[in-house]
Amino acid sequence: MRLRNIPGSKEAVAESIFTIDTPEEYKGKFSDTFFKGKPVQIEIGMGKGRFITQMAQQHPENGYIGIEMYSSVLLRGIQKLEALEESPENLRLLCMDARELTNVFDKGEIDRIYLNFSDPWPRNRHAKRRLTHQRFLDLYHVILKDNGQIEFKTDNTDLFDFSLESIKETPGWDIKAVTRDLHHDEIMNQGNIMTEYEEKFSAKGNPIYKVIFQKV
Repeated sequence: MRLRNIPGSKEAVAESIFTIDTPEEYKGKFSDTFFKGKPVQIEIGMGKGRFITQMAQQHPENGYIGIEMYSSVLLRGIQKLEALEESPENLRLLCMDARELTNVFDKGEIDRIYLNFSDPWPRNRHAKRRLTHQRFLDLYHVILKDNGQIEFKTDNTDLFDFSLESIKETPGWDIKAVTRDLHHDEIMNQGNIMTEYEEKFSAKGNPIYKVIFQKV
């Protein structure tokens, strides 16, 4: 998700009570520092934050970190949190590039990863920027706990096909479940939280694709 740059967004994000401004300082200590020892789950590319906020509200047994690269987008998520009558205590936000994941999180520190409607980067020359490219899968493998899982959702057929092949070709991953019509899959749709994009695309009749894969 990209928005026109909002003047002052970087400063506003840095000053927010919801953001961790110097995350490298907490490498290996996120759970104990921010979430009272709870398992930590992250969403990479959180957009305006509906998904990660609702996850935190519905699952107080976990700690959640929403990651967004663009400060103008993250600011929208912060504003939504500020508007809540009671914001979840088990949620923090990071403004960072996913390429820096292993500089911020320690080996095996993350319990689960969510990738929702990531930028498809449709041109072949931009394939390395896709969040399901092997170079990102290798980073996830480092920070994810043993047997930890990743959930990936998209409405983009080409990106989904690319992602399935990338997962199969990258050592250390095992696909556990796949659907090409999430909202009509009784099992995989249980407990599903829709993102803003998911609601928009499904309203148009677009099928939603989802894959769950596990670190081995």
